[in-house]
Amino acid sequence: MIVTVTLNPALDLTYTVDALVPHGTHRVSAVAERPGGKGLNVAAVLAQLGEPVVATGLLGGSTGARISDLLAGHGIAAAFVPIAGETRRTVAVADGDDATGFWEPGPLVSSHEWTAFLERFRALVGSGDVVALSGSLPPGVPADGYATLIGLAAVAGARTVLDTSGEALRHGLAAGPDLAKPNAAELAELFPTADASTAAGASAAAVLAFGARAVVVSRGPLGLVASDADGVWEAAPPERLAGNPTGAGDACVAALARGLRDRTPWPELLADAVALSAAAVAAPVAGSVDLDTYHRLLRALPPRT
Repeated sequence: MIVTVTLNPALDLTYTVDALVPHGTHRVSAVAERPGGKGLNVAAVLAQLGEPVVATGLLGGSTGARISDLLAGHGIAAAFVPIAGETRRTVAVADGDDATGFWEPGPLVSSHEWTAFLERFRALVGSGDVVALSGSLPPGVPADGYATLIGLAAVAGARTVLDTSGEALRHGLAAGPDLAKPNAAELAELFPTADASTAAGASAAAVLAFGARAVVVSRGPLGLVASDADGVWEAAPPERLAGNPTGAGDACVAALARGLRDRTPWPELLADAVALSAAAVAAPVAGSVDLDTYHRLLRALPPRT
């Protein structure tokens, strides 16, 4: 089983326009509403692929209730802990070539609510599971919240994929996740001696030294670089795709979590992750992939070391 953790979920709204013009008025040609937040995007991609997945995290208010309804409608098993605060919303404006995002702040989480979630997490995660820990931490959750969850997962015999940034990433790495998936800019923020263009090579070793057992650095259209104690592997998409890149990183995490569960070798795993993340760009909204694009790109990506 794959368990996705979304501590700062959102109701995702995607507006499609012909062209985004700053300070202009736009006619929206399509509106999409989905359960959002990075972990829920991961869960949605896994569900689309037919993989068993359970989504957990924190939900509150009428927005949280709407997300629960949408998850049920998509057939995604959910085990969220209720909170008093109102779950946030996010808005992405997609113009067919790229997207512009507007993210609301998350709700304040009380110490009692955080303790309740830790109890739920202990009960949910078991031996052999893979846990994907994704996204930002809402106010009130300790900066080492992901580190705590990584430790609890290890005690239960579950493996972990960590996809976050800033202090949450720093603390999480020190807890020894099985796999960390920062992007190049997040690594450059964590290790300022390397700029975003070189962070994949210059800082991957530092991530491993920090405590992660393996790291996959995403570099947008340049693809992925994986490192562990045994070596370094790379994969890049065979073509540049226009569309909405908002959920590409989450599709990558879905592929990595599935590969970690199946113990897929790195060359094959990276090819799958590149194809799936690129297929997310070709889909209209985050949390979905264009399956035709996925299979076409996968055929064009022979695994290589």
